[in-house]
Amino acid sequence: MAAYNINKLLMVFILYLFLKTTLAAGAKCQQKSTNSCNNKSEALTLKLVGIASILITSIIGVSLPLVTRSVPALSPDRSLFIIIKAFASGIILATGFMHVLPDSFDMLRSSCLPNNPWHKFPFTGFVAMLSAIFTLMVDSMATSMYTKWNNSASADKVSLDHEMMEVASDAAHVHGHHQHGPPIGTQLIRYRVLAMVLELGIVVHSIVIGLGVGASNDTCTIKPLVAALCFHQMFEGMGLGGCIQQAEYKKMKKVTMVFFFSITTPFGIALGITLSKAYKENSPSALITVGLLNASSAGLLIYMALVDLLASDFMGPKLQGSIKLQIKSYVAVLVGAGGMSIMAKWA
Repeated sequence: MAAYNINKLLMVFILYLFLKTTLAAGAKCQQKSTNSCNNKSEALTLKLVGIASILITSIIGVSLPLVTRSVPALSPDRSLFIIIKAFASGIILATGFMHVLPDSFDMLRSSCLPNNPWHKFPFTGFVAMLSAIFTLMVDSMATSMYTKWNNSASADKVSLDHEMMEVASDAAHVHGHHQHGPPIGTQLIRYRVLAMVLELGIVVHSIVIGLGVGASNDTCTIKPLVAALCFHQMFEGMGLGGCIQQAEYKKMKKVTMVFFFSITTPFGIALGITLSKAYKENSPSALITVGLLNASSAGLLIYMALVDLLASDFMGPKLQGSIKLQIKSYVAVLVGAGGMSIMAKWA
């Protein structure tokens, strides 16, 4: 009888500890922070300063490779351009591995989420893997469709030229007015698809980052985070700007891509400020939504950095023809990835 009572008391005690822990975790997820750094008015000022500074650095970063086109040393076929692009590719790679992916793991493994299924299955790795495969599909199919469309359009132009030359009386006159250029090269098509897919990935994770900054009122976190984001946006923008330059888009398309890259993080911050009352970073819905977005963005960025930027350049004829240039480019990649990894301490 005594043993039964002891077991009963032990079970009650264990149940009490379980309920206490669960309720404490739930309260922690719902309660407002008592952090001394929380200052809504000062945080708002910092966010507004952050919007302006991040916007300026983003414009500078993505525009730099485009406005320096007239500088011979920075043209796409020169070694300096390859080295700078390798540095920016390292930045993008580290962004995926050191910033976006760990954030997703933290969110989807949070104690604020139920144990089943979020703690029993690695959703971050799974979604990042699917995102990388989906990016490969988009990359491959878009290149294929773009190539077929270009070849079809070129064939139609050639056919039209022949028809007009047959009915024209003055062959030389017609030939002079209806001559069309050669079809777009395969490499140029790859550059154009690369620029569009890369911008898509950057835009997604930039909005998510901005949303987190805008919703926070922790001045101790916002200060270093804004500085880190300025560094991040400038050099990530340089990588994207290099891809846009190689894609040889028309002026209006370049301006549009520069605009969307530059405005996304400031827009995310502004959206976070607007939703700061409703948006609770520890709420299950916010953790799941942002966590899954981060995972998908990480998979896209890691794929693009490794496959379309680094592997494409390092296995290309320019770098394969020079071991010395390869070593310089590897050093640039390591410096870029290392610098961005250090930024993970604050961002």
